[in-house]
Amino acid sequence: MAGLGHDQGVSPEAVLAYGRGVLAAQPFSALIGAELHALAPGQAELQLPLSAQLKQQNGFAHGGIVSYMADNALTFAGGAALRVPVVTSEFKINYVRPALGQRLVARARAVHTGKSQSVCTCEVFVVNDGVEKLCALAQGTIATLPEPKK
Repeated sequence: MAGLGHDQGVSPEAVLAYGRGVLAAQPFSALIGAELHALAPGQAELQLPLSAQLKQQNGFAHGGIVSYMADNALTFAGGAALRVPVVTSEFKINYVRPALGQRLVARARAVHTGKSQSVCTCEVFVVNDGVEKLCALAQGTIATLPEPKK
């Protein structure tokens, strides 16, 4: 996460506030109403209220929205592990059930982090009447961005 450096003295509140600023700067994330609920080194949780505009014709969350949740949670977890600006270099997703409910919750964690990349996993849950059910599993590689040329 750019701006956090490798200083171990950064408070958890400051890390979460920084992450929320990054999320707010993403126009698509703001458009759909994504919320960053947790961020720590190598871990992230995103949530998204499921409005009618985010559902497909059968009433469950569109696969692209479920995929977005996994991709962004993976990137936040990898970015928090690497502590530098990052992008997703690849990811895959397995949909295990339709996301029928009021909210999506994506929880990601870094499984292995090296100097320039972090391999992360993510579980995406749909929440219906307070009960979470797994709807997708994802894995991705998060890579550091090169230093900007001066």
